[in-house]
Amino acid sequence: MFYKVKEVQPLPNYNLLVSFISGECKRYNVAPLLEKWDMFKTLSNVKGLFEQVKVDAGGYGISWNDDIDLSCNELWENGTPIDKESLHL
Repeated sequence: MFYKVKEVQPLPNYNLLVSFISGECKRYNVAPLLEKWDMFKTLSNVKGLFEQVKVDAGGYGISWNDDIDLSCNELWENGTPIDKESLHL
């Protein structure tokens, strides 16, 4: 089963607010990936790149460029459920 992404917003400290088609929202912390995978280091090395995150066609994931992406299931399974209203965006 795929948990399709509807919208993604960059948050401070390499966090993402991910809204799913189901209406649920999760916070996903990208920071651990910056240390684990070389390709993700680019998000901290290139000014403004992290903020350019976008939903992939069909909602099956998100990406920053052709090399850096995350699947919808990764975001769902490892994201923390949150109440979007509590973020005061």
